[in-house]
Amino acid sequence: MTSKPNTPKIVCFGEILWDNLPAGRTAGGAPMNVAYHLNRTGAESQLISRVGDDKAGTELIEFSRHKGLPTKLLQIDPDYPTGEVVAKVTGNHEVVYDILPDAAWDFIASSPEILALAAQADAFVFGSLAARNLKSRETLLEILDTAKFKVLDINLRAPHYSKETSALLLSKADMLKLNNDELAIFSEWFCDGSSNEKKTISHLQQKFQLKDIIVTKGGDGASYYDGESSYSGKAYPVTVADTIGAGDSFLAAFLYKKLTKAPISETLDYALATGAFIASQPGGCPDYTLADLNHFISQHQQNR
Repeated sequence: MTSKPNTPKIVCFGEILWDNLPAGRTAGGAPMNVAYHLNRTGAESQLISRVGDDKAGTELIEFSRHKGLPTKLLQIDPDYPTGEVVAKVTGNHEVVYDILPDAAWDFIASSPEILALAAQADAFVFGSLAARNLKSRETLLEILDTAKFKVLDINLRAPHYSKETSALLLSKADMLKLNNDELAIFSEWFCDGSSNEKKTISHLQQKFQLKDIIVTKGGDGASYYDGESSYSGKAYPVTVADTIGAGDSFLAAFLYKKLTKAPISETLDYALATGAFIASQPGGCPDYTLADLNHFISQHQQNR
């Protein structure tokens, strides 16, 4: 990687695919969304993924290039098709996904270049969905042995998760991001079903040696725990277009601020603002500049 001094270098791993929404088809996948929004913040991001040797894969590579994302780590699979998701938007703007099996991103291969890149990066971002298949899971675990700051953006999409795989990934992570629903599942699995957030967080941090945990709460904001202190931030009220990519942009903004040593209160607020800004627009990767985001923040801070 070549970049300006002090520019955070972040590698994302996992699915890149097409989301087939009622309104049309859009490029998606949480790791791709995070990489895109990191790129917009000013970080240097790379995506490790895999597409099929088909028209859909060619179009995803072209989409990534158009969005300014490096594509050299997007592998092409000769046997399996580019990933597809059939998504439905519910009445409360939530999205329900049918993630088709045996997609190219289930078969991401390791390489010396990938291992070296992950080892050099300031952070390595991964999700649980990429571990649903043995091949990508093996590659992920190999990378996790070399990465120095490992960020687990858990993504519990039924039926593509299990207690055992989740525990394995948690044991490898330094930072965990999850939402209220996922926290409740982890509480049932690992913490005797406690409804007390702080108690559950403390238990998870001790059990899995997690340094940092972020809990996103939609309209109720978010909380951050570092093992010694906790911080809460208020949501930015917006008219929601859809929630696709909002959590991914939140994580990207949080990581950028954290890695550039911003105070935690500023870091959390900036992440919440970014998530709200993306939720107010359709799609997970809308075109925007930092000036657009800063204008949004200045307009909305007074209304919180």
